[in-house]
Amino acid sequence: MPHVVITIAIGTVLALFAGWLWRRTRTAQQQAKRQLAILQFDEFLDDLQIEFLAAAAATGKPRGLRWKQCDLGEARQFARDLVNGELIALVGATISFEALAGGDMEDVEAVGNLRFATAIFVYRQGKWTTDGRVVFNLEPVQALERFQDRLAPW
Repeated sequence: MPHVVITIAIGTVLALFAGWLWRRTRTAQQQAKRQLAILQFDEFLDDLQIEFLAAAAATGKPRGLRWKQCDLGEARQFARDLVNGELIALVGATISFEALAGGDMEDVEAVGNLRFATAIFVYRQGKWTTDGRVVFNLEPVQALERFQDRLAPW
C-alpha cells in the first residue's frame, strides 16, 4: 500500500511539473511570435498603408467625403486585444479628404484640412491586416488609454 501512495504522489508531482513546463514554453513561444509580428509590421508598412486607405474609403465614412490620402507616421503603440488576444497596432496617421461632388460637404471650407488620427491594424492568421478602422483626433498612446477596457499595452 505505501508503494501505491508514493507512486501516486510522484506521478502527481511529475504531472504538475509537466503542466508548468508546458505553460512556460507556450508563453515563450507566443511572446516570440508577437515579437516577430512587430518586426514584420515595419517590413510591410507601405502595403499596409495602401490597404488601410482602400479599406477606410470603402466604409463610406465620413459621409460626403472621399478619402484622398493617408500617411502613416512614426508614432505607434502595440497592444493585445483583451477579448480575443489578437495583437493590435495603433499607428499615427495624417489623413486628407475631398468633398464628393454634389454632396453636403462640397461648400465646407474645412474639408481640405489635414486631420490627425490613429489607424488600427491587427495581426491575424500570421499577417498584418486592417478593416479601415480609425480613431480621429487621438494619437496612438491616447487611443490606447481611451480603449484600456479592451486593449492592454504590449
